[in-house]
Order: sequence, then structure tokens, then C-alpha cells
Amino acid sequence: MRFGSLPVFAMALACLPGVSAAAEAPDARPAAPVELFQPEAVQSAGSVTVGGSRIAYHAVAGTLVVHAKGWEDTDAMEAKASGDDDAPKGKAEASMFYTAYFKDGVPSANRPITFLFNGGPGSSSVWLHMGAFGPVRVQTADNTHTPPAPYATVNNDASLLDASDLVFIDAPGTGFSRIAGPDKDKAFYGVDQDIDAFAQFIGQFLSKYGRWNSPKYLFGESYGTMRGAGLALALQNQSIDLNGVILLSDILNWDLMPDDPQVNPSVDLPYIVALPTYAATAWYHHKLADRPDDLATLLRQVEAFATGDYAQALMQGNLLPEADRQRIAAKMAAFTGLPVSYLLKTNLRIEYGAFQKELLAGQGLTTGTLDTRFTGATLDPLSKVAQYDPQSSAIGGAYIAAFNQYVRTTLHYGEGKAFKPGIDVYGSWDYRHQPPGAGKPLIALPNVLPDLAVAMKNNPTMKVMVNGGYFDVSTPYFEGVFEMRHLPVPPDLQANVEYSYYQSGHMVYAHLPSLHELHDNVAAFIRRTDGGAR
Repeated sequence: MRFGSLPVFAMALACLPGVSAAAEAPDARPAAPVELFQPEAVQSAGSVTVGGSRIAYHAVAGTLVVHAKGWEDTDAMEAKASGDDDAPKGKAEASMFYTAYFKDGVPSANRPITFLFNGGPGSSSVWLHMGAFGPVRVQTADNTHTPPAPYATVNNDASLLDASDLVFIDAPGTGFSRIAGPDKDKAFYGVDQDIDAFAQFIGQFLSKYGRWNSPKYLFGESYGTMRGAGLALALQNQSIDLNGVILLSDILNWDLMPDDPQVNPSVDLPYIVALPTYAATAWYHHKLADRPDDLATLLRQVEAFATGDYAQALMQGNLLPEADRQRIAAKMAAFTGLPVSYLLKTNLRIEYGAFQKELLAGQGLTTGTLDTRFTGATLDPLSKVAQYDPQSSAIGGAYIAAFNQYVRTTLHYGEGKAFKPGIDVYGSWDYRHQPPGAGKPLIALPNVLPDLAVAMKNNPTMKVMVNGGYFDVSTPYFEGVFEMRHLPVPPDLQANVEYSYYQSGHMVYAHLPSLHELHDNVAAFIRRTDGGAR
């Protein structure tokens, strides 16, 4: 489609910063590739009090420009020098938004620096920024719907700025990050494309701010853990070694995902790793007939059952004897609070959405997905599975409003720009991944355990920290345990992995006591592994 002589694509580009469109001249030489984006940086200053100590910092809100995989910085010169119509026409670009916090009064060259990102895929970093480790935190209700605006923001006494400088990064297309150019979706919306973009960003950031000699950490949440594990190897391939990789609510092997496992018959692992979280949820909501006071004791029992009798029963499939079926259903009922008759109807395989819907069905309530401590009114009592996540509904509005206010008035960034907390790319994401040793991307659910294992073997000093919430059915905590039990590294490197779990959900930091535990554990991890730098 054209409007007069100006292509619609050119009109769109004309709206981007630094881009202008002009009428085509019939006798003009081919134009060099247009620079679609320019880096930006807006500085500000502030302070945060952590552990009773005031920390002064300066902040930068800005963007760095990265390109589609395979781009070379000589492309533009070659195109400009050539009069050939076949000259390179440029590749897709992404303007990646970040907010960086640098502690004042300390030498920055070797101070620890942590790159943080959420997941999705398709999520900005607003959640970690405003809920976990940024200097300002939005106040939300612990396990109920947060009251409407005005929302309160407070000094974040759990900010990680006491242990490390911080860089919150929005994935391409999310937050204030943007993508443009030929085949832009294919260039950035995929497992390996996303990892490549973040690797480019981090390399540029280290150069721009002189941080090549700093102890370096990644902190990824949810899908961000898949990105983080893949990045550990991708950065290493650029000769960038990490001191540590910190995972929160991890999912490194998507064969363990509880999303729609019923459409993948014979793959029973999602039901096994989710069962301990179902038990934790039933325990929290007092739905167990024989409820122990100690959650940890219960979970040890459920983990043993899940990987023992339950796993063996599922492996038998349709050959499971009826007496064993009844026995397993009775044990599951004792652990989950669900009726034996319902469990038999599910063929002993509970989808997480069905569990959310059924546990409190008698009260007309649905539990949360990201955090099953939260509850909300069931939208359709006749539905098979939950139709929304009560936690997301309870706190999402507060996070987005608070960040929009903060970034525009305190960080002085975003005038005339829309902030996109999340974009709908989950269904169209390119999930093909090329693990080390494979000659091409695999047509299978992605698994970055091989990437992390190779990175650990290449850099045996790199440490890995695994964190999770007991009440998360989106990425169940035992999924992370199970993954790491199968990480293909020798025993001495297995000792480089540590675990911390919390009585919270996917967003561990949404529960204030767990936020402080998370801060203390992560800060201690950085201080143990930073080589003495501060």
C-alpha cells in the first residue's frame, strides 16, 4: 500500500527519532542503510537507604542500539561505497532501554555490576525494577488486591545497590525498547535471537561505562532464567566471563513446563515437578486433613512421593493396575486436598489451571498462577481451568502506574513515548534453540541446560544461584531442583550451584519478608564471589 509516492514503511520510519523520509529520486544512487535509532542517555541523581546506611547514586535512563544477528559494523560503509542495487540494505535494529544505577563515592572500574531482566517472553523489567531491587519500591498488598490509585512508592531498603551496581534491561520491543527494520520480528523474537541481542547489549554497556574489569552477574527471572543460562555461554564466546548467574523462578528445560501438558501425552514430568507446589498451596489454604505445622517437612514427603511411587505409576500409563490407581489417588488427595474422585477423573495428572480452579471451588474462588497465596472470584464456575491469574490482577496496575510516574518525573525519561510492560509474543516466539554440539537449531522445546553446563566447564569459577517460591505453579520450585539434578556437569562443578527457596510465589519479592530474605541471600552470594571487589 502506498500514499502518493511515499511507502507506508517510509512513513513509519519518519516517525522514529532521527529518521526522515524524502521523495525518491529516480536517478539517485542507492542509499546507505538508514540508522533507525540513536543511543540515548538521561542522567539523574538520588539516594537510597539500605540496612540503615544511605547510598548516594547516579542513574542513567537510556538506550543502546543492537542489530540482527550477523550484522557487521562495516555494512553501512560497504553500502555507502557501492552504487550497486544489490548493496546491503541494512538489517533490523533494536533500541534497548535500560536504567542503570551506579553507587557514588567508590571506584567503579572494579565494582560488581549486575544485569537484571524479567522474562515472558515479552516482558519488560518493570517487575524486578519496582518490586525487587531498584531504589524505589511500589507498595502492594501481600496476598490480596492492592487498593486503587494513588499508589504509594517508598524507599526500597532491600535494594541490591549495597552489593552491586544495577542495570535493568527491557527486552527488544518491551518497555521503552523498540524494534524496526526488515523482518524485525524474526530478528529479535526467538530464543537464540533474544540471547544474541542481550549479549550485544552487555558488550556495548561494558565499553560505554568502562566496566570490563568489574565482577559481572546476571539476574534473570522466569523466562529470563532461560535467557540468563544461554547468555552465560554467549558472553563467554565473546570472552566475557561471569562471576555468577542468579536465577529466580527458573525454567531452563521447557519439557518440564506445566503449560498444557495434556496435549503432550507420555511426557509426565510436568505433573511430577508441580505436585509439591500443589501440596504447598493446599497447606497454605488449610485444605489438608492432616496438616503439619512445618511446610518444609511436608514438602520433603511430597518430593519423595512425586519422584518415587507417583512417577512410577505415571510411567505405567494405561497398564497401571486399578488397585494401584486407587492407592496413588488417595495419597495425592492427602497431599493436595482434592477429592479422590476428581483425581481419578484427571487420570492422576493435574493441570495447574485445573488445580487453581478446583482447590477452592467450594468457596467460588480461584487461586493465583504466579502466586497461589492470592485468590480471586472464579470467572466461570463451570470452566475446567482457571481463566485468569488473581495475583497479576491484584498488583499489575500498581506496578505500571508507579513506574510510569517514576521514570517520567524522577528519571526524566519517556516524554512522548509509550511504556509497554509486556507484548504479546508468547505464541509467535521462535522456540528453536541451537545448544552447544548441535549443528543446527533443534525442532524441540528449548533446553539451555547444555549451555549452562558448557559455560560452567569453561569457567569453573562461575557460581550459580537458584531461587524460587513455594507457591508458584507457573514455574514450580521443584522444577528448578529437578533441572539442576540433571545439569550435565561433574560433581566438583555441581558444588558451584546453591539453592534458596521462599514462602512466596513466582515474584518472590511480592511478599515483603521474602524480599528481604532474597536481598540478603543474593547480596551474600555476590560478596562471596566478587573477588573482594566492592
